[in-house]
Amino acid sequence: MAVHSAGIALVRGRGPERAVLAGHMGGPFWARKDEGAWSLPKGEYDPATESAWDAAVREFGEETGLRLPEGDAREVGVFRVTSVKQLTVFRLAVPAEADIDLGAAVFGTFELEWPPRSGRMQEFPELDRLAWLAFPSARERLVVGQRPILDVL
Repeated sequence: MAVHSAGIALVRGRGPERAVLAGHMGGPFWARKDEGAWSLPKGEYDPATESAWDAAVREFGEETGLRLPEGDAREVGVFRVTSVKQLTVFRLAVPAEADIDLGAAVFGTFELEWPPRSGRMQEFPELDRLAWLAFPSARERLVVGQRPILDVL
């Protein structure tokens, strides 16, 4: 059974200046990693009760704490990012000078038993920082399953 998730790729700039907004994944597993440790803001949803667009907007807010900027969004495709998870991605182009204060981000959290088998539950941020990644850098830094998304953006 497929797991559905939806996300928004905020894109700014043109040509070599083009960049995508991505978040570094939080928690102890990702703490010392950079390559392959970044993700578009996204999350799971139930297509029987929520549209992919509504889920993408909700998840953007929950994961970043930021208000989604105004603009024309369009669906760019559905990508199989793991053996069971498919990700519906929406592209939202924003002007290079768009006023998006990444320092104002307030990240959603999750609980994890840490250290493993310790019986201690700890809370970690879903993302621990946001950055505009130039496309060449994004290709190396996004998780492997999300890299093909760059080809259609």
